[in-house]
Amino acid sequence: MKRVLLLATGDTIAHSYDPDRPGAASGAELLAALPSGAITADVVAEDVMAGPSWDMSPSTMLELARRTRSAILERGFDGVVVTHGADGLEETAYLADLLAGRAAERGAIVLTCAVRSRDEPSADGPRNLASSVTAAADEALRGAGAVVCVNDEIHAARWVSMTDATGVAAFSSAPFPPLGRLSGGRVETMIPPPPRPPAFGGDPASDVALIKTYPGIEAGLLTAAVDAGAQGIVLEGTGTGNVPVGLFSAIAELTEWGIPVVVASRCRTGRGPLGEVGPVGGLAATVGAIGARGLAPQKARYALMVALGTGGIDAVRAWFDRL
Repeated sequence: MKRVLLLATGDTIAHSYDPDRPGAASGAELLAALPSGAITADVVAEDVMAGPSWDMSPSTMLELARRTRSAILERGFDGVVVTHGADGLEETAYLADLLAGRAAERGAIVLTCAVRSRDEPSADGPRNLASSVTAAADEALRGAGAVVCVNDEIHAARWVSMTDATGVAAFSSAPFPPLGRLSGGRVETMIPPPPRPPAFGGDPASDVALIKTYPGIEAGLLTAAVDAGAQGIVLEGTGTGNVPVGLFSAIAELTEWGIPVVVASRCRTGRGPLGEVGPVGGLAATVGAIGARGLAPQKARYALMVALGTGGIDAVRAWFDRL
């Protein structure tokens, strides 16, 4: 029988508003509430925290990512399931994916959540948890890296995003299809997973700023973020990686200081380099900005955190070139 570690972090999947059983259930209690026969693996439950995912600190996300990796590489588990809040799920999933390393080859890393509390009619948490344990024990996900399992769909961490804050089909990989789905008690893969991220170096940086650009944005916002301690900046631009020209001097200055500035887009873009997206796109590359390689801005932030652990700005640029 496969061994699976459950790391429980509270939030909606564990919470109840029922006055007869209020508060957050532990990981063991969530497992015990599942119907007999729903779990076909040997599951060990450990509680990490109980709090809202929208307020989860980067240090807690890093702890979860490291614990998932060590559970497979050092503790011999065949897979790991993390119960999480829906709000920050895609970010923790991608950080876990970036830091998985060889663990991605040896076992499955599955994150799940719920949009309905456990005392609501048709609560989605129990099925999501049972499906996630099944997925974590399935050989089909070896090599796929971290995934999100909700509503019997499996989404690659790199592609997944939360698109509906109220419906049980809350996550999408669009424009990609889901990586797979649960059917008949096993994983059916639908497409190959995205390429594995580059190897990571030392400890990820803990302070990277994410700034949404807009017409008329003051360049001083970038330097203010660095003055406040940011070790790198991700700019959320538009189109294929456009940011206001008024930021170019600040980008060039920060680049000279060794502070990497990564440009992502609020739109879906390709994985090509920032300076090769067309004659009128990605002009920030001419002053030293680094392209996010198609990552959503919130995920580019965690990628930059990891890339900063590999060294200075040249190492960061080289890491993103392989992303």
